[in-house]
Amino acid sequence: MVTVGIVGASGFTGAELLRLCAQHPSVEVVAATGDSQAGTLASHLYPSLAAAYPNLVFEEFSLDRFAGLDVVFLGVPHEAALDIAPQLVGKVGCVIDLSAAYRLKDSSLYPDWYGFEHTQPELLAQAVYGLPELYRSALPGASLIATPGCYVTAASLALTPLVRAGIINPSGVIVDAASGVSGAGRALKHSSMFATVDEDFTVYGLLNHRHTPEIEQVTGAQVLFTPHLAPMNRGILATCYARPQGAAPTTASLLASLATFYKDEPFIVVRPQEPSTKATLGTNCVHITARYDERTGYVMVLAALDNIAKGASGGAVQSMNVALGLPETAGLTNVGVYP
Repeated sequence: MVTVGIVGASGFTGAELLRLCAQHPSVEVVAATGDSQAGTLASHLYPSLAAAYPNLVFEEFSLDRFAGLDVVFLGVPHEAALDIAPQLVGKVGCVIDLSAAYRLKDSSLYPDWYGFEHTQPELLAQAVYGLPELYRSALPGASLIATPGCYVTAASLALTPLVRAGIINPSGVIVDAASGVSGAGRALKHSSMFATVDEDFTVYGLLNHRHTPEIEQVTGAQVLFTPHLAPMNRGILATCYARPQGAAPTTASLLASLATFYKDEPFIVVRPQEPSTKATLGTNCVHITARYDERTGYVMVLAALDNIAKGASGGAVQSMNVALGLPETAGLTNVGVYP
């Protein structure tokens, strides 16, 4: 049995990790922290966890509680992860960080995009990017895994196959994406209150959203990224636009290229039908389609996923499975919750 600890288990990504670990046949959660909720029953904060974790109590972080575990997930803010990860690497089997603390390989990008200096170049270089569909070969045996951002997962899986194949021009790619409110986390904020979000559709992070350099790092494209907030709990729909490179493709050839690239991937669905967030609810799947518009000369690629599942905790569990040599689909589902 794989022993697992979750730091920051009281947040949305932490609760999702608990849900996924509860249905994982090879995992046992032995420690779960939530400093702001220390002493609180997990089932009190999240009644959905009551059957699986009737006696689990959130605790404060203590290195002694986590040393020696097989896997520790970090569901905490970037600066907190920078403090905790060095304490754990080498003392546990694998640290899987859901923050952006170890995602960007160029440490000089952190002050501009995240507002802090990155002071751990050795750990940054050691971290493996946790997107199995693109970086699977680097994951087995990894001691530190950086799980991608939710927007990044959608945009990167949509665009990377076409960039690598030389089908689209990597300059001037446009990514418009909308996310559910859970992407803002559990903390009380005016911008994510029901009265603020309901019956509204807003844009944010114009020209400077922090996921921009990460999308560029993964895809190899220059990206103009614009995120939107949609009045729904979970989900991301990313619509990506690019100019073709070389001979003009067709819709059929774009779909064929994507389907070939992902032919052995259990969580990638490529089909002509338009993707929807509801189709991916609660799953680790990404639904992708593409079009070529002869009138304007644009390639359009769309991807939908659950931002808390494949876009965060589900992707982290998938990376854990690959890193530890477990069945990649263990604990994860590809069937959505509907209606």
